[in-house]
This record gives sequence, structure tokens and C-alpha cells, in this order.
Amino acid sequence: MIQSNYFQDNHDLQLHFDQLIDWNEVVHAYEGDFLDAAKYKSTGNERYSFAPSSVEEAKSYYHSILESLGEIMGDFVAPRSKEMDKIGLKYDNGKVIFPKAQEECYTTLKESGLMPIGISRKYGGLGLPVAVQSIMCELSARADAAFCLTYGNINIVEIMERYASEEMCEKWLPEIAAGKYSAAMALTEPNYGSDLPNVQTKAVQEADGSWKITGTKRFITHACGYIGSPSIILTLARTGSPESGARGLSFFLVEGKDVHIAGVEHKLGLHCSPTCEVVFDKSAGHLIGKVGYGLVKYSMGMMNAARLTIAAQSLGISQAALSEAQKYASERIQFGKPISKIPAVKKILDRMEREVCATRCLIQEAARTIELYHWKKERMLKEEGKSEKDVSSNQELRHWEKLADLFTPLSKYYASEGCVSISSDAVQIHGGSGYTEDYDVGKIFRDSRITTIYEGTTQLQIVAAIGGVVSGMSPTGNLRHYVEEELAKFQPSQDLLHLWKTLDSSVHAYKSISDSIKKDSLAFETVEIAARLICSLLLERSLTSVTGPEKEKRKSMTEDYLVDSLAIAEANSLKLERASKQAATVS
Repeated sequence: MIQSNYFQDNHDLQLHFDQLIDWNEVVHAYEGDFLDAAKYKSTGNERYSFAPSSVEEAKSYYHSILESLGEIMGDFVAPRSKEMDKIGLKYDNGKVIFPKAQEECYTTLKESGLMPIGISRKYGGLGLPVAVQSIMCELSARADAAFCLTYGNINIVEIMERYASEEMCEKWLPEIAAGKYSAAMALTEPNYGSDLPNVQTKAVQEADGSWKITGTKRFITHACGYIGSPSIILTLARTGSPESGARGLSFFLVEGKDVHIAGVEHKLGLHCSPTCEVVFDKSAGHLIGKVGYGLVKYSMGMMNAARLTIAAQSLGISQAALSEAQKYASERIQFGKPISKIPAVKKILDRMEREVCATRCLIQEAARTIELYHWKKERMLKEEGKSEKDVSSNQELRHWEKLADLFTPLSKYYASEGCVSISSDAVQIHGGSGYTEDYDVGKIFRDSRITTIYEGTTQLQIVAAIGGVVSGMSPTGNLRHYVEEELAKFQPSQDLLHLWKTLDSSVHAYKSISDSIKKDSLAFETVEIAARLICSLLLERSLTSVTGPEKEKRKSMTEDYLVDSLAIAEANSLKLERASKQAATVS
């Protein structure tokens, strides 16, 4: 892997940080009236010592964190990636053994204090908005996609902050933030993957009020714990009858010492990320929140964060593939010149680059929707003392909530599908050498393949997004309002306006298809047009903030991306219009 500071060497990422992200908007959404800084001033509590008291302080704080992580990931983890992948994991009688290089990476990161990115300062975390968390995930995935999961696993306990009791949070979260525990999320079962309402792992309440959990979970990342950091496993279990469906499920904290790791999967990629089968045999469970809310509120409530995390991981893998391909193409001489100068090769490299840039725009915009919904909601509930009813009736929050519910599955689908395609292109650029283990692109390609599958397949992301696209394009819909508001901020090109009209007519055609099976089969085409429109809009909008010699290059890239988008949209629109006409003929 290329060795450098992964934050400093990425010009597009620097552009986003310096010019494209509205830090005033982000910081005020997250920090509010800078109450954490005020708490440090009044109490001297060290947990709040890094809390910023202004937008500029916050931006400087975020920058220093990203620079530090970029150095660790690019100069320490990346050089060990190949060794970790080659040695892989070993399983012995319930224990998982990690490569020494991975132990070194984990220890270095743990000692740096950069792990608790999703935990608030109140419990010893770093206190970072989603925009920064997404960049950190990208940086770590570029270094090693498997280690990215190791790096981020403790932050799933963010769900406890939202729903567990204060007593439970104080007991567990500071310990987890300090790295004394690792964390895992146990939802999936051998017979129930995405079909979570039918989960059968059983939780029974004893006479003394305690809970015992029995059942088996599969595909559970890091349930085995990690090098001196035993796991705590957030577990979905049935507290109702076997037929009670989604409302019969509750959420529990289970200590890793109370379960048996029956084995780890032997996978195509992510060789250093333990994917475990976990057996619960009357294991002690600590109830999180209320009985019956485990799926309908708690697990579903973290879907946006989970989707965005995998989108950011996908982007990091894509960036790794692009960087490796650009380096190889600039050094590989054929016919007396670098292959990067050969038009057929340059065409591939250019497409890879514009797809990476478009994906980064989409992910940061998805992060923005979460900032403007989630953090403001949390502050209204916890700092302002508003009721759930008051919060749910707030029209501004409802607007951003609906956009977040659309942009996150859109980002996960687009980034992961692009990740596989871009990684495949990187192998192609390397030619026969790319199919060997001599270069890193083979590993990158293997790792990329999981991204369209876990945390909800692409097909499930389309199901999650199609409703938001269709309802959002109604005369008063949130998506329509968002696009029209964004288009008003700059002078859009005729190509972008044409793409906007194509989405409008395509959604109309989709809605008119009466055959439900045919309609479902064309949901992907409809969502794809929406994704290309939003990415094209964001790229074109970014031109208003870019200055200097980079602007012309970005303008050319944006125009090429728009041409790609128009071609895809026209093809998809043709399918939708034909199906719509067929439906009209039948009726």
C-alpha cells in the first residue's frame, strides 16, 4: 500500500475540509451553544478539555484529529496491511488469535486515543460530528478495510447513549471509550439474515428480574473481543412469543465472557476481521431501554449511521484502488511511455477519479442531513427538555429526517456498488500483475466485494430508498424541495436541468406502472437516476467554492460525470417509459 499521510495527500479530501463542508452549519448543529466548553470552564472535568468554544476552534480540533489519524493509517497501518491479510486469523477452541502486526496496529491506535469517535465527551469519547467521523472511516478503510472494522467497532455503543439508562451508560461507556472493551452487534441468525422480525434467539426474565439469553447468532463482527479488550455484545433477542414479530424483540448488552464463540468464517476478503458464530446458553443479558423496542426503535434507529459507515468504508476502499492504479499507471512504461498516457487507460483512470469525487460529495451530504436532524433532535430532548411529541412535530427536523432516511441508503448503495467497480478497474489497470498477489489491488478487490452485501444488500438499500424518491418528488415532497433549493444557490448547467427533468418524468412513469412485480423490478433504475442527479448537483455546486488551477480540472470532471449521468438516466428512463406505456395499454 502507498505510504503517506492519508489525510494530507488527498487533494479532494482537503478541498472538502477547507472549502466544501459548511463548518458553521455542522459545528452549530453538533455543539449548539458550546455547552461542553462551558462545562469544562465551570467544572474542570477533563472529559470536556478538548471541547471547542467557537467554530474556528472546532475546525482546528477536527483538522488535528484527521491529520493524526491520517498519519497512523498511512504510515503505520498501511505498510502492515499485506502481512495481516496473508497471515489472517486463527481459531482455537473458542479463542481467536490475531496476527502480531494487527496487535501492533490496534495497540498504536488505542494508545493514540483516536478510537471513540462516536461516543460523546460526557462518557470519555472524542465528541465528533458525523462529517468528521465519515472522513475518519474513509482514512482507515483506505489503509486496510478489515482493520477499519476493528478501528470502528466500539462506536456502535452510540446506540446506548440514546436509549440506555444513565446508570448503564455511566457503568459501561467510559470503560468502552478507554478501550477496555471492544464491541459487537448481534442481530443476524443462521436462518434469519435481513429478516430480523423473525429472530428467534430467546430472552427469558428470571424471578429476580435478571435476563438469560439462549440462541445462536451468525456473521457477528468482533464478537470474540480483541487483544486484551473483551467484547460486549449488543444483542437482539425475543422477549415476546415466537409469533410476536418485530414488537416482540428487545435489546440487551451481553458480556463476551458469557458466550461461546463456535467458530469464525473463512471469507473471500477481510481476512483480519473476525466474523463469528456466537452461541448464547442462558447468557446473562442486561436490558437496554424498554422491552419490545429492540427492533422497531433501537436497531432501526441506528440504520442511518450503519449505512453511512459502510458507505464511507466503501469510499476508502475506492480511494485505495484509485491511488494504487494512478501510481502503477504513472510508473508502468509500455510503448515508450507511461500507460497513464494511453487513451484507453486514461479513460478508465478518469472515470475512477470522478466516481470517487462524486461519491465523496454524496457521503458528505448524507452526513449533513444527519447532522441537521440527529444532533438537533438530541439537543432538544436532552438539553432543552423538549418532549418526544414536541420534537416529532418540528417541521424542520422532519424535513431533514426524511432526507437522512433517503440519503443514507442512497449513499450505501452508490458507494458500495462503485467500490466494487472501481476496485475491479484497478486490477484491470495493473493487467496480469493485478491478478497476482505481488500488488495490493488483488486484496483491495477481494475486500471490496462485501460492501454491497453487509449492513443491507444493494437490493435492500433500493427498497429503503425508493419510497423516499417517489414521495419526495411529489409537488410538496422533501426531495423536490431540497433539489429546488440547492439549484437556486448557483447557475445550473443545461445538462443538469435536463437530468432534473428526466428524474421528474421517470418518477411519474414509475408511479404509473400498475404491475407490482414489474414496478418493483424497475425500482433500481428509478433510484439510480436520483443518485446520479444528486451527485451531479453536488459536483456542480462545488464549483462555486473552488478557486485556482483546480477549478478547471474539476469543471471538466463534472461535465464528464454529467454526460455519464445523462446516458444512464436516458437508458433507465426508456425502460420506465416503456413499462408505463405497457401498463396503460393493458388497462
